[in-house]
Amino acid sequence: MSETEVAVAPRPLLLADGAPAADAWSLDPALTHLNHGSFGAVPLVAQDRQAGLRAEMERAPVVWFPELPGRLAATRAELAAFLRVDAADLALVPNASAGASVVYNALPRRRGGEIVVTDHGYGAVTMGAERLARRWGGRIRTARVPLGADADEAYEAVAAEIGDATDLVVVDQITSATARLLPVERIGAEARRRGVPVLVDGAHAPGLLAAPLDGATYDFWTGNFHKWGCAPRGTAALVARGPQRDLLHPLIDSWGAGEPYPTRFDHQGTLDATSYLAAPTSLDFVERTWGWSAARRYMDLLADHAAEVIGAAFAPFTGDDSRVDVGMPVPGMRLVRLPEGLGRTRIEADALRDRAARELAVEAAFTSFGGVGYLRVSAHVYNTPADYEHFARTCVPVLGNWARQARG
Repeated sequence: MSETEVAVAPRPLLLADGAPAADAWSLDPALTHLNHGSFGAVPLVAQDRQAGLRAEMERAPVVWFPELPGRLAATRAELAAFLRVDAADLALVPNASAGASVVYNALPRRRGGEIVVTDHGYGAVTMGAERLARRWGGRIRTARVPLGADADEAYEAVAAEIGDATDLVVVDQITSATARLLPVERIGAEARRRGVPVLVDGAHAPGLLAAPLDGATYDFWTGNFHKWGCAPRGTAALVARGPQRDLLHPLIDSWGAGEPYPTRFDHQGTLDATSYLAAPTSLDFVERTWGWSAARRYMDLLADHAAEVIGAAFAPFTGDDSRVDVGMPVPGMRLVRLPEGLGRTRIEADALRDRAARELAVEAAFTSFGGVGYLRVSAHVYNTPADYEHFARTCVPVLGNWARQARG
């Protein structure tokens, strides 16, 4: 690492008592954790809150469950305030894929049954769209968006696929495999002009973007609090606006089925809803400790530093700087190209992730796009420059050797 790289590395965030930020989490110190974006990480204070809520539930379940809808309604209001949306527009769902499934289950075919997706789409959400298209007797139209496309190019690629037979557009706000933004506001405005509903997969947006629904021109949006928001896993929001939201029902029918949207989502029988109730604790912890604006700034600077040092370390194996221009970069996330032979498909990338955890003691995200493998950097407040410098110094040479073996 050069002196310049050392100079631009952000100082690690600390707790109020001067302890490392990582002390607020229960992450295994034997592993280097560089993949916050996949499953998140829950701070101890929120783990304790959820454990307390579960104990309360188990002490008096006959009291707990009848009172639960009212508590969920209050929690919805807190989470809606964090997203800067109206609580009447927000329903609680287990994850972004579940939010998409709610939409898929509700919408009727009105035109030709075509659904527009992109080649950057999250696999599970795209598979749900494919199932819906089959049920409609329609088909999927895939917009091909170049990895380095700017906002205009990305918009034009998606808009070109919207036609008279289109019944739904599904587009990522932040793409999972390629760590880039898509111009969802412009896409939503064009689809609305043509009378086509839009579902935005905002799985990574809560916490990473300050106001992910500002300027929204789409009908449905779904995002996870358990990624960048650090909430307990199984905590997400479905935000719906316009008349079609009255068609939306939870995936489990319960005694609240006759209630209006979103109240009917607060009635889910014996579902363990403690993840929802503990979510504001995670959001408040980051705000009280550092402030979300400062945390996002730190994560973005750290992701820049990570891409710089890791990209330079991969250069001897790739022949050039491995940092990737994704056209519309995401705060806190970056892509670094892997040497040829690694992660060329999703299956290969997942296998590389598992091998790196076993043999290199690192939790890292490896992705694939267009037959090329990438390391996806996703930094959070508990990460430090030393984490990425360790990866560059210790893990990159091993990955380079694995690539040579794969090519051989």
